[in-house]
Amino acid sequence: MAKNTIKNTARVADTVRPTIAGAKDKPGWHLLRTIAGRITTPLLPDDYLQLANPLWSARELRGRVLEVHRETVDSATLVIKPGWGFSFDYEAGQYIGIGLLVDGRWRWRSYSLTSSPITSKGSRTITITVKAMPEGFLSTHLVGGVAPGTIVRLAAPQGNFVMPDPAPPAVLFLTAGSGITPVMSMLRTLVRRGQITDVEHVHSSPTEDDVMFAAELAELADRHEGYRLRVRATRTEGRLDIDRLDEVVPDWRERQTWACGPEAMLESAQRKWKSAGIADHLHLERFAVTRAAHASGGTVDFSRSGKSATVDGATSLMDAGEAAGIQMPFGCRMGICQSCVVGLLDGHVRDLRTGVEHEPGSRVQTCVSAASGDCVLDV
Repeated sequence: MAKNTIKNTARVADTVRPTIAGAKDKPGWHLLRTIAGRITTPLLPDDYLQLANPLWSARELRGRVLEVHRETVDSATLVIKPGWGFSFDYEAGQYIGIGLLVDGRWRWRSYSLTSSPITSKGSRTITITVKAMPEGFLSTHLVGGVAPGTIVRLAAPQGNFVMPDPAPPAVLFLTAGSGITPVMSMLRTLVRRGQITDVEHVHSSPTEDDVMFAAELAELADRHEGYRLRVRATRTEGRLDIDRLDEVVPDWRERQTWACGPEAMLESAQRKWKSAGIADHLHLERFAVTRAAHASGGTVDFSRSGKSATVDGATSLMDAGEAAGIQMPFGCRMGICQSCVVGLLDGHVRDLRTGVEHEPGSRVQTCVSAASGDCVLDV
């Protein structure tokens, strides 16, 4: 399912006074920054404020990891206090980009928010829950190597896999593995809104010990008659057969459904809902894009920064730029949100998902495109 499209993020030089995030919401702070800026020019007040508190940066969203606690053997929840400019008006089910400095390089990934935007007074934190993947360098580090107090970079929440307010009268959640994470935000929000009325939840996991949020889900089912949880241990019961969903949830056709999990499960659900003539009742969230083709590689010139990098055909333009020390525009880093789009001034680049080659004059998504020969980017 396509993500929301947002405006491109323009690169701003370090000596250009930034637009202050959150200025409209905090006019008093903005006035103090303006006065400080006049006194401290050519340095920015942001340069001094970061020394006092790294979360006061106005150039980028930041956060501090407050807690890290295990959910299962290979997953953990990170409690993060966002800094200046973060808005808690995100929607339940959206995801956020997080950047972590590892071995001198910023590593980025997008994770679903598991917290609810409806926070208690004085509790201004967000949470993400990460499952360590064998091929996932950052996920493994987040689960096992992040200490409380670590400063991270954040990208604003986005995505349209969301729960509306008010919620539909009848809801079905189909989740598997870490696909439960965006739905956890929805459930926590429904509880706070008092909208747990008729919710069926079918969740698949290798074993019961692998179920994230197991204790909270069990308590939710005990306290709310309107929430019915069915956990399927796939190692002993096998995977859920979507074609036999009538045996599990007979009235699934009458429910608005949110599904998140492995691609095979989502494709099967799409076919079933479409054949039933109710495709509009199904809302899907996909965690990854499929990379279909490698480009040939080449030298990438970044025209505005005056830097260049020689890369292979599997390295994205975004990774190439960041490795060269360039502040690349970014968002989801999955080829969905369009935040990373820049102009291609010369040469050709190839979309790693589709294999489509873009020509000079195009605007390309740097997170899912690679050099197809020498090229020049307007960044």
